[in-house]
Amino acid sequence: MSRIGRAPITVPSTVQVSVDGSHVAVTGPKGSLEQRFHPDMRILLDDATVRVERPSDERLHRSLHGLTRTLLANMVIGVTDGYEKRLEIVGVGYRAAKKGDDLELALGFSHPVAFPAPAGIEFDVPAPNRITVRGIDKQLVGEVAAEIRKIRKPEPYKGKGIRYEGERVRKKAGKAAKG
Repeated sequence: MSRIGRAPITVPSTVQVSVDGSHVAVTGPKGSLEQRFHPDMRILLDDATVRVERPSDERLHRSLHGLTRTLLANMVIGVTDGYEKRLEIVGVGYRAAKKGDDLELALGFSHPVAFPAPAGIEFDVPAPNRITVRGIDKQLVGEVAAEIRKIRKPEPYKGKGIRYEGERVRKKAGKAAKG
């Protein structure tokens, strides 16, 4: 069996989990999430644990087993603690500012770029060159962070652009000087 798939998910006392066939709803202090899983996966709810069982050792069922368990665990963590991704902005004159709920980015274009906050996502700008993306849905937080990064990816010569915190950008040597 899948090592990840067979591990039970402990549900904190502040979280409510309801299972209706393949539809699971998780409600906690930070909000609620719903997701529909593959109908072959059996999701069993005990008093304080959730377990995922697969019907056979077929390749599809083996691959869905760990995935389903991980997605459920991410939902539980999301409604209790939430998720966040941190971005850094590198470049002279590049900066971010929070305008209401939205994000306004000055990234060397002829105009500032406005990035609206999707539902369930919250932006924080602790410094003009730092952005924090927060939310309860892990997939949505990662997707929004990737969309922001895509506006001005780090370029390989000077390293200017938006990158994830701690991301290493491999720099290229420029044109060699004639000598």
